[in-house]
Amino acid sequence: MTSGDAVATERWYDDACGTAMALEIFGERWSLLVMRELMLGPRRFGELKAQLGGISANVLTQRLDSLQRSGVLTRQRLPPPANVQVYELTPWGYEVEPVLQAMGRWATRSPLHDPMLPLSPVSAMLSLRTMLPENRPPLGMTLAFRFPGDAFVGRLDGDGLAIERGETDGADVTFETDPTTFALLVYGKRPFEDAEAGGTLTLTGDRRLAQAFVDLFALPPKF
Repeated sequence: MTSGDAVATERWYDDACGTAMALEIFGERWSLLVMRELMLGPRRFGELKAQLGGISANVLTQRLDSLQRSGVLTRQRLPPPANVQVYELTPWGYEVEPVLQAMGRWATRSPLHDPMLPLSPVSAMLSLRTMLPENRPPLGMTLAFRFPGDAFVGRLDGDGLAIERGETDGADVTFETDPTTFALLVYGKRPFEDAEAGGTLTLTGDRRLAQAFVDLFALPPKF
């Protein structure tokens, strides 16, 4: 979408600041979380609604329409045999990830932040990219993350942690769990054995690498 194609809408702020413009685009409730759920690839309407607990179909439709008019996302129909409509971020829309990371690192310092509230699989994956420390041991590995209804592949190297939706047979470590348990393992440092004994984790592969991976992450101190 070019500036000439933009649909005129009622503005909230009479302000030329870029921050005000950002709020015009994604400042409504749910808008930024819709973008978060699309950060690792296209999603169908029902998949988005399922991962955004509490959003109504009507509100989700409104937010998708608004973000599309703003040039943040597009909708397209996948070719047969899928033949379903999906929503996907535009290249400009994907550029919001550093914004999400900065907001996440800032907000988790609040005493009001509760890391044990429900979170989506995409949110769990993006938290890893957000909290990965710059100064870290020189580790390299391929990881598989399997959650109910979703799966991801992560590749950790000196450049960072790349994550994409999908499966792999060549993972060094595979976590099969739910997002809340995964957060407990990574940020609450729950022992693998406890989660396995409770039936909420199946861990396969190199356990030493798995432990080294979760040891990389920590939530920032509260202010």
